[in-house]
Amino acid sequence: MKNHFYAMLSRMKNIYRWGLMRNTKSENLSEHSLETAYIAHALAIIKNNCFGGNVNAERVAVAAMFHDTSEIITGDMPTPVKYYNPQIKSVYKEIEHQAQQTLTDMLPNYMRGDIVDIYNDDDLEIKQIVKAADKISAYIKCVEELNMGNREFETALKTIEKAIKDMNLPEVDLFMKDFMPSFSLSLDEQK
Repeated sequence: MKNHFYAMLSRMKNIYRWGLMRNTKSENLSEHSLETAYIAHALAIIKNNCFGGNVNAERVAVAAMFHDTSEIITGDMPTPVKYYNPQIKSVYKEIEHQAQQTLTDMLPNYMRGDIVDIYNDDDLEIKQIVKAADKISAYIKCVEELNMGNREFETALKTIEKAIKDMNLPEVDLFMKDFMPSFSLSLDEQK
């Protein structure tokens, strides 16, 4: 049997996000997943150290690394399409599940269970943190595009900012307060 799983993951760099938007700099799925992972890791640390949480930050980071791997097979479905109505959302969730199954079938038996456990982790706290990190990563993309003068992302920024606030997660609010202002600064201003 050929074990294609990691070769397929390597293709994340070929999946570009924000396909309906004019971008000053393209963003691929690999870049997004790394950014989401380190933000999720930070959110877990903040939750544990500032708000009495007990979340495994490394487990959160790994879940974030894998959160969009199904898009290697499905491509990046634009959010307005993916969530257009409950039927489309439900069908897309099933397609994502099938894509994850296709990927895990590319693993040898001695690894498959561990990766399936990442995809099937039902820990709501971990899912919540990864979702928040995913939104923050999207918010950062909007800020970066606006900093480059691309007004195409103005509405997306407002929509994502509202979604982040509506999560009502203190670790997210603290991350946004303490870390987000730096994303609007130049390199020299960050020193």
